[in-house]
Amino acid sequence: MPYIGCHLSSTKGNYEMVKTAKKIGADTFAFFTRNPRGSRAKPVDEADCKRAMEALTEFGFGPLVAHGSYTMNLCTKDAEARTFAAQVLREDLERMQYLPGQFYNFHPGSHVGQGVETGIAQIADALKAALEPGYPVTVLLETMAGKGSEVGGRFEELKAIMDAVGSEDVGVCLDTCHVYDGGYDIVGDLDGVLAEFDRVIGLDRLKALHINDSKNPFASHKDRHECIGQGSLGLGFFEKLVTHPLLRDKPMILETPNELPGYAAEIALLRSKI
Repeated sequence: MPYIGCHLSSTKGNYEMVKTAKKIGADTFAFFTRNPRGSRAKPVDEADCKRAMEALTEFGFGPLVAHGSYTMNLCTKDAEARTFAAQVLREDLERMQYLPGQFYNFHPGSHVGQGVETGIAQIADALKAALEPGYPVTVLLETMAGKGSEVGGRFEELKAIMDAVGSEDVGVCLDTCHVYDGGYDIVGDLDGVLAEFDRVIGLDRLKALHINDSKNPFASHKDRHECIGQGSLGLGFFEKLVTHPLLRDKPMILETPNELPGYAAEIALLRSKI
């Protein structure tokens, strides 16, 4: 049975997030490690982290999926901004050692005209440096919709980053809205897309999913999430997803346009299909 949760606000601390997740019927959740649209991060509260880890065990939660800042672009053309982004990544992985065994997910970045190969090399270099201390976290590259100069819109690009890093501590978070918008027909041929992922990357490296419907048509190369069953993917697809034998052990995180009551309703809806 998959773990199902949503993005929660981290302003009240890790332990409070665990309690909130439990209250809305979740058994995993995602949270931003710092301001998602900036770079500010609160100091680590070790006692709070310890209480949260104890609660995760008590409630039988699956792995959490922390999320890096949207502004962290490891392959920007601006060398100073790229250096700062690499520093943010290192700091985030250091912070994750206080929540051992969880996932850290981030958008690979946009090469801003430098070219995909250059972007891949820059992302890999930053990842290698950040992973060097060996913190107890698995880093996940998120599948992207392929808009503009985004890196990660094709499985081959994620594989190239992973090969260049050369670490088993790097996996993938598959976003249903992104891959559908990016041209992978998960609605018409979910098994075929998973087979392609396995061929290119390997299903053993698929660690988590973001489960979002899409406001856009297939292969639009945009990125606008919709509530479950209200977009172009449809409720029938999500029923197949949450019951798929290759995905049933993965944490599945809702990033739909909702507040807590809406997330609670979607979690209950998805559980009713299992």
